[in-house]
Amino acid sequence: MIPQEIMKMSPAERLQLVEEIWDSLADLPESIPVSPAQRAELDQRLEKYRQDPQGGIPWDEVKRQILNRK
Repeated sequence: MIPQEIMKMSPAERLQLVEEIWDSLADLPESIPVSPAQRAELDQRLEKYRQDPQGGIPWDEVKRQILNRK
């Protein structure tokens, strides 16, 4: 598919295409490059979670807080 064809798609169709591309990448996580800085951040977050698994905020609450910002 070429960019001109993509731009002719409706926003809903383009969003569906993005979702399909994203899902195809998620099927192969080892193929997605991660920089050393990203790896360090992921390792730090994983360790923090392991130390306190209940310390996070549920997604629904995070989303509510974001949507309520003004």
